[in-house]
Parts: sequence; structure tokens; C-alpha cells
Amino acid sequence: MKKIGTLELIQKIEKLAKQRITSESVVSLDQFRDLKTKMDPKTLLIIEDDDSMQAALIRMLEPEGYVLRMAKDATELTNLLDDSQIDLILMDVGLPWIDGFELAEMLKQHKTLKEIPLLFVSGQATEADIKKAFDIGADDFLKKPFEVAKLRKTIQALLKISDQN
Repeated sequence: MKKIGTLELIQKIEKLAKQRITSESVVSLDQFRDLKTKMDPKTLLIIEDDDSMQAALIRMLEPEGYVLRMAKDATELTNLLDDSQIDLILMDVGLPWIDGFELAEMLKQHKTLKEIPLLFVSGQATEADIKKAFDIGADDFLKKPFEVAKLRKTIQALLKISDQN
């Protein structure tokens, strides 16, 4: 049997899955979305310094099919900034050394990162904080503690809007 590389294997799997899906007489919208998510997962960059919150976000979002890239602060973020695709940035306000607002201002000055939806998820959520987040360019703000369903819906909505642009 001929040995193939990873890229060729991925292409074969995608081709066969697409053939089988399209050959079915009826495919539900949920099946289509599930296949699209699996074949083209969205990448979320999460900047959160609290270990338990990071673990909770992983438990909430990985089963949804997202690829998660985690950083505890701006210094860890520098190790993640490369040319790979990021579809949404979720960040806390209360980060060590460089807070979320300062970091968001820097990200919004970057030529490509400025276009990525930005969602603040923070316990630091006074009216002034929320206003500052939107002034910087945040697309939404969720106050901790939050409902899991609300977080998922917010992420889905921001990704959908971003895909349409």
C-alpha cells in the first residue's frame, strides 16, 4: 500500500466526506454546520490569567469544535502571534503587567488583528469599563460570571458577522 503524507490524507478525507454528504438526499442544517465546523474549525485566541477560568473556557468551547489558543498575559501572547488564522479574540480586562484595555488598544493598531472580533469577558465591569472597552473597539462585553449559553451565542454571532464582512 502506498504511503501518503498528512496533507494528502487530509485532502482525501475531506473529498470523501464531501462526496458522501452531497450524495445524501437530505442533509439537515445541523449536519451541514457540524461538518463545516469539523472541516474548517474557528480559532479563538483566549487571553485569561486565571487558571480555573482558562480550564472552564476550554470545557465550554472545545466541545463546540473551536480550536483554542491560550495566553495568560501579553508576554505569553507574544509566543502565539504568528501568521496562523485567528477568528476571534476573547480577553479579560484584569491581566497582569499590561491590562486588557492596553493590550486591546495595541491589537487594534495591528494591520490584521484589528479586524478580528474582540470580546471582553471580565469581572471588572463597571459602566466606565464597558464604555472604555467599546471605545477601544471591542465588539461585545460579557460580565463574569456569565451563562455558558450566552457566551456560546455571543461567540457564534460575532463569528457570523465577521464571516459576512
